[in-house]
Amino acid sequence: MARSRPLPEAADEWPVERMAQALEAHAPALVITGAGVSTGSGIPDYRDHRGVWKRGSPMQLAEFTGHESGRRRYWARSLVGWRTVEQARPNAAHRRLAELGARGVVGPVITQNVDGLHQAAGSPAVHDLHGRLDRVECLDCGRVIPRAHHQSQLEAANPGWAAAARSPQMTPDGDAELGDVDYDDFVVPACEACGGMLKPAVVFFGETVPKARVAAAFAALESAGALWVVGSSLMVWSGYRFVRAAAAAGKPVYVLGLGITRGDAEASGRVTADCASGLAAIIQSLSPRQAVS
Repeated sequence: MARSRPLPEAADEWPVERMAQALEAHAPALVITGAGVSTGSGIPDYRDHRGVWKRGSPMQLAEFTGHESGRRRYWARSLVGWRTVEQARPNAAHRRLAELGARGVVGPVITQNVDGLHQAAGSPAVHDLHGRLDRVECLDCGRVIPRAHHQSQLEAANPGWAAAARSPQMTPDGDAELGDVDYDDFVVPACEACGGMLKPAVVFFGETVPKARVAAAFAALESAGALWVVGSSLMVWSGYRFVRAAAAAGKPVYVLGLGITRGDAEASGRVTADCASGLAAIIQSLSPRQAVS
């Protein structure tokens, strides 16, 4: 089981009206989102409201690249679980963030999610910090293919596998807990171009976020008036570092979500609410010049 970091005390609880006023005063705010934004689309989150893992540890990069058994297990589970992500559609939280972007209250979105739902909802400037699950990359030649194509290859190489899965439990990574299953006979297709190792184009635990991607996100922070954490516990450094950087630069940090976050220590205030309902309340509380589309 992956370890959880201790969380700070919650930031001061603000009325939604005060949060709306602060966001307007420091617009545009850079938004960083996490799994709490996508739960309304049927994609599970990783942690409870105190940052504790709900499930077993996710796939580690070293296990995937270093052990054939790990790759077989990952792709076997992903063959079953991918459909949940593929069929997911933006929920009200995604749409309301896109609306706030159109009104100029928020600017770009840095997301730790890998589902592509912010783009599908209409947010124009999205930094996919941890990559995209709908793409598969070859670790040898660098070729990138659509996940849909790799899914068809997995299904063709392992006929009946998905249908045989009994009561799978979906996980945030687009795979599924299958219980006591023997993966020894599962076939993982190789890269069609070079025969190399295929991996989902996402950042696994134990893997470093590409430098160019981090640099682009920091550049977005430089242009923002504030940083707004929406639906993320920020338990991993890849997201939390932006809170630290915002605080160091004197930019206010705000939080919206149900649980305490690692960034509450730096936050000026928070609204404790479900992402969709909290965002709706904030939109309703905007001043008249912002409340008109």
